[in-house]
Amino acid sequence: MSATATLAGGCFWCTEAVYQNLAGVESVESGYIGGSKPNPTYEEVCSGSTGHAEAIRITYDPAVIGYGDLLDIFFATHDPTTLNRQGNDIGTQYRSAIFPHDAEQEAEARAAMGRAQADWPNPIVTKIEPLATWYPAEDYHQQYWDRVGDRNPYCMAVIPPKLQKLRKGFADRLRN
Repeated sequence: MSATATLAGGCFWCTEAVYQNLAGVESVESGYIGGSKPNPTYEEVCSGSTGHAEAIRITYDPAVIGYGDLLDIFFATHDPTTLNRQGNDIGTQYRSAIFPHDAEQEAEARAAMGRAQADWPNPIVTKIEPLATWYPAEDYHQQYWDRVGDRNPYCMAVIPPKLQKLRKGFADRLRN
């Protein structure tokens, strides 16, 4: 039986690239969550006017990879200590946020933040936000890294270091 996790860790191209490499992850969809405008476009979300975060929705097999593992990877592969910012991406659309699907996920999110804090010199500012309406991003954003990321200078600067952290810290979680 599959489960779902919804995470926002900055640019969704970057977080999608990390999670699609994990054993037990069935699919990763980029999208928008946590804002006020129905059916926002990428341009509207990027303007910061809708309140949405760029996020990913992960469908996974909890018998292969647990929600806590997904969260540990989340905290290790983005900077959860910068408010509304990831590198040069600035704005609420790039916030670090977890959108639990139930009370158990919320408790696990709080525990994961506690575990992760020891790895960061500054306080973690990741927010736990209520689950809200999910809007899938436009088709051209899906599987972006695999399709065209190597032709995008931004992706080439940001994604390989994330993948290196993933391989170094979570090699046992990667697909064979």
